[in-house]
Amino acid sequence: MENWITWERVTNPEQSDQIEFRHEIEIGVTDHFQASIYFVDWFYERDRNQSGFNYSDSAIELIYNLTNPVIDPVGLSFYGEIKGGRQHLEFESKVIGQKNFGPLILDYNLTLEAEWEEQGLQERQGELQQALGASYELSPRISVGLEFLQEFVFPDWRDQQKIRNVFVGPNVAFRHQNWFVTITAVAQATNTAAEADCKVRTIFGFGF
Repeated sequence: MENWITWERVTNPEQSDQIEFRHEIEIGVTDHFQASIYFVDWFYERDRNQSGFNYSDSAIELIYNLTNPVIDPVGLSFYGEIKGGRQHLEFESKVIGQKNFGPLILDYNLTLEAEWEEQGLQERQGELQQALGASYELSPRISVGLEFLQEFVFPDWRDQQKIRNVFVGPNVAFRHQNWFVTITAVAQATNTAAEADCKVRTIFGFGF
């Protein structure tokens, strides 16, 4: 089981804060296949005009592990997620690669998202992401690392606005027996309006 808490701050054009909450239950179906359910994704949002809690969506996630980075030269996985909520539908597909060099672990994710929102799901948007991460195991319990994320946003599936976002920042992970905590903080290296200037995400998980 994993619990996600993500804080985002936007300052351009106006300041606002949002805290997102996700609660995941993951089930290992086979050695290569796993499924997850996000029963309720919700968030708290505050700006100068209003504040309050809102339901976002619920989701189903499927992952197929083609190879294992521990025993194979490279770990390769395919990921799919479907989100649905009030006036919100989203499909996300991802290719995940991982290479281990002893205590150093490199990750690369290539993600394609399709999203529909608003009344009648008339507002649509596509997004292509690539993320690169590196983490180093200081001890069996502690790892530190760095993450880089690049986003290509396509409102109405068009590239006329040339929206490009880049985020970069550190992460740290703690593990002990059947639980773990991961904290990631990234800042926007570009200057896109209405996009988060910084994000801090905490993931707390434990196994049964």
